[in-house]
Amino acid sequence: MTRLDIGSLEALCAIADHGGITRAADHLALSQSAISHKIKRLEDGLGYAILDRRAGASKFTREGEQLLAYGRRILAIHEEALISLTRRPLKGRLRLGMTEDMANNGLPVILGHFKKLYPDVSVNTTTGQSLHIEQQLENREIDIGVLDTFAHLKRPTDRALRHAPLHWVKAPDFEIDRSKPIPFLAFDPDCFYRKWAMETAPAQDIGFETILTCASSNAIISAVSSGLGVALIGDHCLTADIDIITDVFAQPPSVATVMRTSRHARSEAALALKNCISDAFAPLAHKRTA
Repeated sequence: MTRLDIGSLEALCAIADHGGITRAADHLALSQSAISHKIKRLEDGLGYAILDRRAGASKFTREGEQLLAYGRRILAIHEEALISLTRRPLKGRLRLGMTEDMANNGLPVILGHFKKLYPDVSVNTTTGQSLHIEQQLENREIDIGVLDTFAHLKRPTDRALRHAPLHWVKAPDFEIDRSKPIPFLAFDPDCFYRKWAMETAPAQDIGFETILTCASSNAIISAVSSGLGVALIGDHCLTADIDIITDVFAQPPSVATVMRTSRHARSEAALALKNCISDAFAPLAHKRTA
């Protein structure tokens, strides 16, 4: 029976995550020929092609995509075993703040994985708007914050988890009446999307009227699709029943989701949690910036 080599599976996943053999080699600090050799060893052992090398073809064959899914699971368990068996146990209490969007999009799963790795580290998690999380960090009310900010306002010490375009959106049947203030849907009175919109005048200086504030991204999307007004939402929140507005308002900046640490959060437990979160988002960050 063929055995799946961990190094070869790492090469396979690196090709998927970083966009090809060249970038995978850079990420793993190996030569391109070494990466190619690892993939060839997998192909020879399994008896089928993993990479589709035809011009214009997709990166992986159907069998390669299947192996990639298994490879990710194998590497995750392998990493979990190594960490659990080789690191000395960590203890402590951490306070984490995150946005509602992140609470609905993967971060709880990551925290569950962290709990398995470090069962003696307690993580107390709260949700809030990004500006509120920033203030909590400044006041030392939380240790780590996962929040959104405009990409050009990232701090040098921030760890970027993902980047996404920001879009003006409306319902397909919603008509923008330029003779009066445009109804605007905001996440919060202190929502930095809203602050930018109010400071950046729309076409003909007609202005906005905030008619709804709601911290839930799902509720904002529902309100937009119901035709209540316009809103600013990230690329990952787009749905089939809302339209992107491209010709009325100023082009919004792109948004970065970042992990930021309070100045006093220097413990090994805090470092372990930050690494766990950033490692989980690494493939997405590379794809966004590739």
